[in-house]
Formats: sequence, structure tokens, C-alpha cells
Amino acid sequence: MVDLVPRYTISPPLVDSIKRIAVLVNDLNRQAVPAVIYAELQAEAAAVSTYASTSIEGNSLPLTEVKRLLRQHPDHLRQSEREVINYNQTLAELNEMIGVPFTGELVRRIHRGVMQALLPDHQVGQWRRGPVVVNDPRSGDIVYLAPDVADVTPLMDDLVAFVQANRGLLDPILLAGLVHKRLVVIHPFIDGNGRTTRLAAKHLLADMGLNTFNLFSFENYYNQGITRYFHNVGLNGSYYALVAELDFTAWLEYFAGGILDELLRVQKTLAGREATPETALQSHHRLILDHIDRHGYINDRAYAQQTDRAKATRVLDFKKLIILDLIERQGRGRSTFYRRPRDLA
Repeated sequence: MVDLVPRYTISPPLVDSIKRIAVLVNDLNRQAVPAVIYAELQAEAAAVSTYASTSIEGNSLPLTEVKRLLRQHPDHLRQSEREVINYNQTLAELNEMIGVPFTGELVRRIHRGVMQALLPDHQVGQWRRGPVVVNDPRSGDIVYLAPDVADVTPLMDDLVAFVQANRGLLDPILLAGLVHKRLVVIHPFIDGNGRTTRLAAKHLLADMGLNTFNLFSFENYYNQGITRYFHNVGLNGSYYALVAELDFTAWLEYFAGGILDELLRVQKTLAGREATPETALQSHHRLILDHIDRHGYINDRAYAQQTDRAKATRVLDFKKLIILDLIERQGRGRSTFYRRPRDLA
């Protein structure tokens, strides 16, 4: 095995991006984002991330169709639709796992989520057991020969050890960027490497400490310039011929630039959204939404057990959330319950 040692230089452009990112994170964390606005923007960011990351891999569904699919969740899915649903569900799971240690099992878990029902069971969530090559999507020509099967497990073990040793020491931008590129170089799975890699990098980027992290969709930056993304993240040739001279500096500059671009978008979006007394949510509204997010629905009886608000006031609480399109009413009379609309579920 030829070791994959991450060589890079902290160049002036990279330093500049990291400094600007730190300032933006601080500024964004000082903003109080109303829950109603946060919920709406989070749903939008998740849909855009799902669309962008699957589009990079050749999925032809437009953003409008992706949003429709995520609202309706049909029972019978074509492959392109399954790719979208899988990515969105895995993204949602990761958003609840911020701070969880980076392990080989976590990477395999991401792959299982992304590729379930898209690969044979013995290939889902498992390091590859065969050779893999990367083809130019336009010409079909082979452009990269990944490491041999025997080297995949040692290389992944080294990557996990690197992350565990440097998490909290390296800037999260550097660490996530290095992991992103190394995963692409190793190509540990028979298929689904790109989507798994972008979600793994997103998991590490959560360490930036951005309070509005779930509004963040760095995948869209890559999708807006796919050729440039592939040029920066990919390799041309054989792993064993390239690894000794592999330098991550240009990739890290590009990676940090994408993070900066996305943070600027989030800042601009939040600046254009203001809460009014009619849209601002109180703690009792959040209690309702949190219960629904945990259990899938809530009724008045369950709400009454958690609050001392009078019956008439509880009715107004539900009514306000319905008006804001944050919940919808189902059933009648004593069977009435409330759930998230499908476009926010």
C-alpha cells in the first residue's frame, strides 16, 4: 500500500477564506432567526442539497420535481426518485447527529442510507470488494484508477484515525476538505462514493459552530459548476502513480471558497427575511412542533399534558401554526390531530 498523506500549504487565498468564514459564522450566530423562518429555510436548503448532490451524479430530475417528490413521498419509486428520497432522508438523519464521532461505521451508515435499494444488499454499506474506475461522464473514457481492493480498508482506517486525531485541532474547514478529497481518492465503495463523500464532509463541517447550519447547502455550489468541481476534486491517472506527489492545496482553496459562497448566500437570505408579531413563535408553539417532530403528530390531549394553557388558548396556538403552514389539521372531533405539512415533513 502507498500511504495517502494529506500534503497541503496554508496559502494566502486559503487563509483569507477561512478568516472571512470565521467572521461570517460569528455574524450569523448573533442573528435571532424566528422559528417559522428557520423551518421554511431549512426545508428549502434540504431540498436544494438533495437536488444538487444527486444532479452532480447525473440525476435528471429538476428542482421543482425534487420538491414535489419530497412533499408527496410516493410508495413506488423509479431509480432517479429513489436516489432523491435516499439522499434527503440520510441528510435529515445526519442533521440530528451533529457532533457524533467520525468512524468507518458512520461512513458506511451514510452509504447504506444513500444507496439502499439501489445496489445489491451485499454492496450496501460495505467497503468495495472489487476494482473501480472513474470514467469521464462525457466521453466515457477511463480517467482514474482507484486503489486496489486490498488497500481500501487500511486507507479508510488511516483516514478515520487522522480525523479522530485532528478533530478539534485542525480548523473544521481544513479537516472536512481533506476528508472530502481523500474519500474521493480512495473511492471505498463500488458506487455512491460522491453522495456519501459530500454528506460525510457536511457532517464534519457542522463543527464550524454555525447555529444556522441546517440552512447550509454547500452541495449547490458544486452543482452550479460541475466541471470545475470534478476538475478540483478528481484525479487523472492511477492512484499509485499519483499519490506520492498529490497536493491538496488547490482543492482546499476551492473547497473553502464554496463554503464562503454558501455562507454569504445564507446571510443574504436571512437579511431579506424579517419576523413580525404575527409570524414570531413562542416557546409553546415550539413545544407543539418539537412533539410532532419526535412523534409524527400531536393532539390536544397530548398538548394539554405538557402545558398549563387553557383550552381556548390551545386552540389559538394550533390555529396560528396552521395559518403559518407549519402544521396541518387531520381528522374531526375527538379524533382531531395535527402533523407537519408534507412539504416540511
